[in-house]
Amino acid sequence: MGLFELLRILIIGLYAIGTLLFLTGVCSGNDRLKKLAVWLAVAGFVLNTVDLVLTLTGDASALSSGAFYFAILAWCVLAMYFFFWWRLRLEFLAITALPLALLLYVSSLALGGITVVMPPELTVLFFGLHIGTLILTLGVMIMAFGAAAAFLHYNRKLKTKAGLASMGQDVPSLDKFDAVNRLAVTIGFPLFTLGLFSTYFWYLIEAKRPFAWDVMKIGSFAVWFLFAFLFHQRVVLGWRGRKPAVLAIWVFVGMCVSLIHHTITFRAVP
Repeated sequence: MGLFELLRILIIGLYAIGTLLFLTGVCSGNDRLKKLAVWLAVAGFVLNTVDLVLTLTGDASALSSGAFYFAILAWCVLAMYFFFWWRLRLEFLAITALPLALLLYVSSLALGGITVVMPPELTVLFFGLHIGTLILTLGVMIMAFGAAAAFLHYNRKLKTKAGLASMGQDVPSLDKFDAVNRLAVTIGFPLFTLGLFSTYFWYLIEAKRPFAWDVMKIGSFAVWFLFAFLFHQRVVLGWRGRKPAVLAIWVFVGMCVSLIHHTITFRAVP
């Protein structure tokens, strides 16, 4: 077994054990298990960073590999989780971040045959403006999705006395989840806008890939308009509560559909 294989097995193990410990800690109300799970996530994140650096330094063509983008998305999910944890002191979102980081990293190992086609003269620019910003947006919106789902779940529980009693003492307030949603939308919309519209710059200078409207491009614009509406309502008008939580979930689902489309269609063409 080589160094890369051992490193990746270790990353998967840390993410998997961290996920199980955090879920167990939430169900049992055990803070020690939750803290241990977060530290395992930190260790997995560090090793994931090492894996990405070694992959790039060992083979520059990794930038054209679909597996690399899923691995960096797993890294980004945890990076955004640590950012929100630091900014809002909200450990609870690990219940979303850890399972998704595990799923995305495992998926990256199964996608070695998918190749992203980029014009050679735009490799760095396109990666930074388009793919890089969209990966960051997805990482941010995963946090928004987790916070929105938790907000809706616990808001429903608050409507009944039985639900209120079953929530436990360590569940964050609804205001915390709403704050995550607001911060994610504030950061995510400008990133998504930059990532989406940088695509057209690529089409302008890449003559071999003429621009043409299709269902997925129209769908991407629909997601952008929905995101723009959510951004306006949250940031400009100060919308709070259930409606922006629902909209954040729909925006995230739309972005996931777009990601699946890119995974299927961005293959090397002879």
